Amino acid sequence: MADIINLRMARKARERAAGETLAQANRANYGRTKNERTAKKNEAARIERIVDGALREREDN
Repeated sequence: MADIINLRMARKARERAAGETLAQANRANYGRTKNERTAKKNEAARIERIVDGALREREDN
């Protein structure tokens, strides 16, 4: 015979796991200092400038 499980407890455990995953993502996104956010934004802008500067102009006919 199969093991008997409490569906209510299984549902709550599944929801807790999903909530923890969301909380972990939020901590990564919003749990940073202003200096860290600014540094990441500046680094992304710098990389974008480098890539844009390396692009060649296309002549459309």
